[in-house]
Amino acid sequence: MVSIYVGEEDKTNQITDWRIRWNEQQETLDLTCYFPSKKTFTRPLSDCRVVPTRELGESLLKRRGSSIVQPVERVTVYGDRFAVVYYPGKEKPYVYYVDNVEFVPTTGMKKSSVFCYLNSVARTRQRRAGSSSQGPMAANIVRQLEKLPASPDTALNAYCTGRNGTLEPSAGLIFPFGLNESQLAAVERAFSAQVSMVEGPPGTGKTQTILNILANILLRGKTVAVLSNNNSAVGNVYEKLEKCGLDYLVAKLGSQDNRNAFFNDLPTLQMNALEREPVPTMGDIQALLSKLKQYLHDQNLAAQLSAEIDELKIERRYLQEWKEENDVQPASSLEKYGLSPRKVADLMAYVSYLGGRRVRLKDRIELFFNFRILRARPFSEDTRQTIFHALQMHYYDQSLREKEAELQACQESLAKAQFTKLLDSLTTASMLYLKHQLNVKAPKQKVFEARTYRNDFDDFLRRFPILGSSTHSIVNSIAPGAILDYVIIDEASQQDIMPGILALGCAKNLIVVGDSRQLAHIPTKLGIQAPSDEYDCERYSLLDSCIGVFKDALPRTLLKEHYRCHPRIIQFCNQQFYENALVPMTQGEGDMPMRLVVTAKGNHARRNTNLRELDSLLKVSGEEAQDKGVWVDKEGRGFIAPFRAQVKLSGDYLPEDFVKDTVHKFQGRECEEIVFSTVLDKKPSNQCQKRLDFVDDPRMVNVAVSRAKNQFTLVTGDDVFIANNAHIAALIRYIEYYGQGDQVERAPVVSAFDLLYKEYDQSLERLNARLRSEDSRYKSEQIVANLLRKVLAHTAYGGVIYHDQVLLNQVASPANSDLTTRELNFLANRASCDFVLYFKVGKRPFGVIEVDGGSHDKPDQAARDALKNSILEKCGIEILRLRTIESGIEDKITNFLEASSNRGARPLP
Repeated sequence: MVSIYVGEEDKTNQITDWRIRWNEQQETLDLTCYFPSKKTFTRPLSDCRVVPTRELGESLLKRRGSSIVQPVERVTVYGDRFAVVYYPGKEKPYVYYVDNVEFVPTTGMKKSSVFCYLNSVARTRQRRAGSSSQGPMAANIVRQLEKLPASPDTALNAYCTGRNGTLEPSAGLIFPFGLNESQLAAVERAFSAQVSMVEGPPGTGKTQTILNILANILLRGKTVAVLSNNNSAVGNVYEKLEKCGLDYLVAKLGSQDNRNAFFNDLPTLQMNALEREPVPTMGDIQALLSKLKQYLHDQNLAAQLSAEIDELKIERRYLQEWKEENDVQPASSLEKYGLSPRKVADLMAYVSYLGGRRVRLKDRIELFFNFRILRARPFSEDTRQTIFHALQMHYYDQSLREKEAELQACQESLAKAQFTKLLDSLTTASMLYLKHQLNVKAPKQKVFEARTYRNDFDDFLRRFPILGSSTHSIVNSIAPGAILDYVIIDEASQQDIMPGILALGCAKNLIVVGDSRQLAHIPTKLGIQAPSDEYDCERYSLLDSCIGVFKDALPRTLLKEHYRCHPRIIQFCNQQFYENALVPMTQGEGDMPMRLVVTAKGNHARRNTNLRELDSLLKVSGEEAQDKGVWVDKEGRGFIAPFRAQVKLSGDYLPEDFVKDTVHKFQGRECEEIVFSTVLDKKPSNQCQKRLDFVDDPRMVNVAVSRAKNQFTLVTGDDVFIANNAHIAALIRYIEYYGQGDQVERAPVVSAFDLLYKEYDQSLERLNARLRSEDSRYKSEQIVANLLRKVLAHTAYGGVIYHDQVLLNQVASPANSDLTTRELNFLANRASCDFVLYFKVGKRPFGVIEVDGGSHDKPDQAARDALKNSILEKCGIEILRLRTIESGIEDKITNFLEASSNRGARPLP
C-alpha cells in the first residue's frame, strides 16, 4: 500500500495515479498526481512524501533483459514503483520504473587481497614493459582491469572469494556434435556449477565437447565468449560451426584488426533450412539419449578390453621367450582343472606356500576343496617348479580367453543395439531441434558497425550470442559493464592468470578447458607475494590456479576416450602421465609406431644444437627406409626439439616437407609422423639439473609424443638422461619393451609380467592372511610392504611399482653367461625375492628388497644370501637387505629407492 502526501496533506484516496519525473527546465524532480476528473497537478518532489520510501547505497543497475550493469552512487525507491538513480560524477538523477530495472549491491571484490595482488601484477608488468613492444598491451590490460564491474554474479568474484556457486539442474541436454561417455559427463557438469573444468588430454574430442556445450548455451538463449590465446584452438571451433551452418552466430572480435575484418564482411542472418521430416521434440531427444547411455559404457569397455588383450599378449610373448631361452620343460595340460585367472593365481600362491616340502594330507584337502584337484602328484617336490611355470602361462591363456569372450559379447551388444545408428540419430535429432529453436528465436536483421556496435550491445548479442576473442582483449570487445552468461577458456593450461582473469570479470559462469599435464605458459618473474599459493601468477596457469582455488568444489571431467594416436603411442602418455585413465579408441596401423635412434657415444651438442642427432636420423632414413617403412609416407611429418637453434639447424638438413618447430609451438598441432630431437649430451654443462629438467619436463615429453598420429621417433644421445631418470628414460624403456626384433634390447634381466603378478600379489595376501597369520617372518614382510606402499605414494616415485615373492630366475635371467654353475643351480632351485621394484613404464626390475629374519645369521642361509647377492649384482640389480631387528626402515627404503632407481635407469649390461 502506497501513500502520497503533498505537503502534509494525504492525497492517497483522492488520486487515481501518480508519477515521478525529472523536470529539465526547472532541473527538479517533480511528482504528478492524477485525479478521477482527469485533472493533474505537479509539485516538486521535495515538497511531497511517498510512503514507503527506501534508500539504496552504492549498487549496480541492470535493465531488464540487458547484459550491461552500471555502477550507481545511490538510489531512492519510491513506493516500490519509481527509482531515482544518481550516477557517479553526475548531478542529474535518472528516473526508472522499478519493474524495468534491478539493483545489485556491489561486492568488495576490488578491495580484496586477491584483486589487489592481481592489479599489482598488471601494473608492475606495465612499468617493466615501459616503451617496449609489450608496453601497449600491458597498459591495455591495466585499463581493462579497471573497467571490470564489482558484481557479485561474476566468475571473478567466485574466483577471488574461492566460493563456487551451484546451478539449478539444467533442462534436457542435446548433443548435435556426437558424444561418448566422458563427453556426456563433461557437458552435464558444465551446467552444474558456476565454475567447472574439462580436462582434455590430446586427441580426446575437446573441441567436440566445447561445441556441445555451446549448443546447449544457444538452446537456452544465453550468451558466451569462447576465448584462447591459441588461435588454432578457437579456429577449430569456428571451422566446425561453419561446417554445420552455425557460424553466422559467431562474432569474431578480439584485436582491432580482427574486429574490422569481421564488420567489413558481416555474416548474414540465416534461417536454417530444415529437413522435411518433422522436427523432433525435446522428449524424443531425451528418450534417444536415455537409450544410448546404456551402451556408451560398453563402447569404452570394448576399447579398454582391446588394450588389455594387447598388453596380455605382449607379456605372454615375453614369458614364452623366457621359457624358450631357459629351456623350461612343458607340464601336463591344466585345462582339465577349469581354473579362472584368479584361481590360477591362487594356485600359484599355494604352490609358492608349499615351498620345497612334501604334500601333506591337509595340503591335499586344500587342493581339493579350493581347486577341485584330486591328484596331487603333479604338485610333488620334483615337478613343482614346472607346474608353477605352467600356471603362469595358463594364467595368460585363460585371461586372454576371458577377455576376448567379454570383448566379443560387448561388440555383439553394441551391434545388436545398432549403437552407431542410434548415435547418429541422436546427433541428427539434436541438430534439427537446435536449428528449429534458433529459427523460432531469430532476431530481426540489423546492421552493426565496428564503431557503434557497443552502443547497441544487447541487440548485438541477440544477433551474435557467441563471441570469439583472446583474453587480452575481451573487455575491449564488449560494451562497458557487459556481463555475459558464460565464458569458455580453451587451452587454459597455457593461459597466464593475468590477463586470464579479465574474462572471469565479464561473465557469470566459467568453463575452463585444458590439460594440466601439457605445457603451461612461461610466467614472468616479478617477486610479488601472492595472498595465497594458489593465486601465484609466477607458478600457476589459470587452469592450475582454478584447481587450487576451488579444490573439491570444482566439477572436473577428464575426457578419457582418445581418437588421435596409434594406441601404442598414446599408451606411453597414458601410463606415464595419466595413470592409465585414457581409453585408446584408435586401431593400430603399421608394425613400428615408435622408434628409438641413439647417437654414437660422444659429446655432440653445441650451443643448443646437435648435428649428430640429425646425421643419425638421416642415416637411419637412408639405409632403412625401404626395408623398414621409415619415412616412406612423406606427408605430414614434423620435427620438434626443445631449442629453437636445433629447429633452425634442422632446416639445413631435413627435407623441406618436414614441419619444423619447438615443442612449445607445436602444442595443439599434430602430424602423421613426429621426430623428437632431445639435443643435450653428456657434457657437464648439459648435465646440470636446470637443463635436464627443462628438456625432460613431463609436460614437454607428453606434448612431444602425443603430436604423432602413426609414428614417433625419439633421437637422443647415449645415456644422456639416465642420471635424471625421469620421463625420457621412461620413454626409452617403453620403446625397448614394446619394440620387436632389433628394437628389443636383450639383457640379463626379465621385464615384469605385471598383469600376472598383480593378481598373484592379491592371492598371496589372501593366502597368507588365512594360513600364515602366526608366522613372524610374514608379519615383518607385511610391515615392509606397508612402508613400501607409503613411500611409493610420494609423487617422486609415481613411476615405480613393486611385486612380492617373485622367482629370482624371472628377475635375473639364467641366460647371463657370467653366472657360475653354482649360481645357475641356485636360480633353478625355486629361489625367490621378497620384494622386487620395477619401473612402471617399461616394467624393468631395478631393485630387490629382502627381509632377513634371525635364520639369516646361520651359515647355510648366509651362503644362499651371498649367491642371491652375486646373481643380482651381475645383472645390475641393486639389493637392500632389511633385518627385522633394525630401526629406521622407512628411511632405508627411501634412500634405497632414490639410489637404485637412478642406477637402474642405465642401459642394462
